[in-house]
Amino acid sequence: MRTRLFPLLIVLMAAVLLALGIPLAASLAAAQQQRVVVDRIDDTARFAALAQYVADPSTGPGTGGTTDERRETLSKELARYHSLYGIRAGVFYRDDVPMANAPDTWLLPETGEGRDAFNEALGSRRSHDPEQVWPWQRHRLIVASPVVKDGDVVAVVVTDSPTGQMRSRTLHGWLIIGAGEVAAMLLALGAALRLTGWVLRPVRVLDATTHDIATGRLKSRVAAAGGPPELRRLARSFNEMADNVEDVLEQQRAFVADASHQLRNPLSALLLRIELLALELPEGNEEIASVRTEGKRLAQVLDDLLDLALAEHAEADLRLTDIGELTSERVAAWGPVAQSKGVRLVGTCPATTAWTDPVTLSSALDAVIDNALKFTPEGESVEVKVASNGEFSTVVVTDGGPGLSDEDLARIGDRFWRSARHQNIKGSGLGLSISRALLGAAGGSIAYDHHEPHGLRVTVRVPRSRSSF
Repeated sequence: MRTRLFPLLIVLMAAVLLALGIPLAASLAAAQQQRVVVDRIDDTARFAALAQYVADPSTGPGTGGTTDERRETLSKELARYHSLYGIRAGVFYRDDVPMANAPDTWLLPETGEGRDAFNEALGSRRSHDPEQVWPWQRHRLIVASPVVKDGDVVAVVVTDSPTGQMRSRTLHGWLIIGAGEVAAMLLALGAALRLTGWVLRPVRVLDATTHDIATGRLKSRVAAAGGPPELRRLARSFNEMADNVEDVLEQQRAFVADASHQLRNPLSALLLRIELLALELPEGNEEIASVRTEGKRLAQVLDDLLDLALAEHAEADLRLTDIGELTSERVAAWGPVAQSKGVRLVGTCPATTAWTDPVTLSSALDAVIDNALKFTPEGESVEVKVASNGEFSTVVVTDGGPGLSDEDLARIGDRFWRSARHQNIKGSGLGLSISRALLGAAGGSIAYDHHEPHGLRVTVRVPRSRSSF
């Protein structure tokens, strides 16, 4: 969940920062350009004031020399302006003839922004603000102001400014904004990590506890943790639910154990009465033999029910156990049974250790080997192999029996379930259920699969380290 929530928060934060940063960068660029444009407007206004006197013919004799002096003064101002700032500037009459310009070779272009600005100024108004110049553009800023005399435009002042310094200042400002955005993004990353950790910590604890309960550790509970109030309330509700479920299961186990125990005594008395009754009947009576068989089967079912209730309730006594040695003992114990049935029981049991309850594993192996021998016909073999894959030790029991269908494989191990093809074979259908319960309590598991060319493969798995359960 964190891998999905964290990128979502980062994308949202990045979108917010971009939504703030892009307009701020554009505003900075516009402010830098506006400052330059205002400076150029002031400069053109000053030159326009000087040009008015040059353009003024001045009534009276002897004024020609004064006009020339003023034109020379204007030319010197324009030349000094160009020398200091590198800005081309000039005053041009309406017919494009320069009154004064710097440098001397610079003339009005025939087309382009300079011509458009000049034509606007001829209309007795300052030229419009130039288009925005961005740091990656090498455009120039052209500003034109009219020189007005007696309400008429007699000339136009034009400045053509380079934009290198302005673009550098804009880029520098953008770098500062970018650094701020990066710093804000890093802070956002840290905040997102803390936020997702704070929100998801109770979820992780709840998930781990749910897994523990699902694997048989019913006493696991959600520990108190931080997080939003809703998740803390969910944790408390989960603990209450787990307590109720454990109580219900405990009541079920107690009922099964009590019922099995209470029924065992009257059943034993009933079997005894049947034996006494059989003494008064002719020997070989089929009905009394059938009653005996059903009574013994019922007694076995009650014993298995009691074993199952105890298995589901018992705490495992985990020890570091040599699985190979224990399995070898069970194979040897079942050897005479296999021999009496004409079945070859072969064990390959190298030494390997694992954490398990020896009594639990022995009982589970007895149930599995007994089941394999029960369904393996004479002349076939049952193989028991011990192996280790690093995290787990396994005991694999394969038989040469008829095997099971896919549908039967999905149900094997259920309580009281028996395959329709094996209803006449002795058993209660609880042996493998007891084995699964015992192994689950010790952190192990049991699985079933087909064995080629025919038969069943049963895999008992136990963890090699305590951290695996």
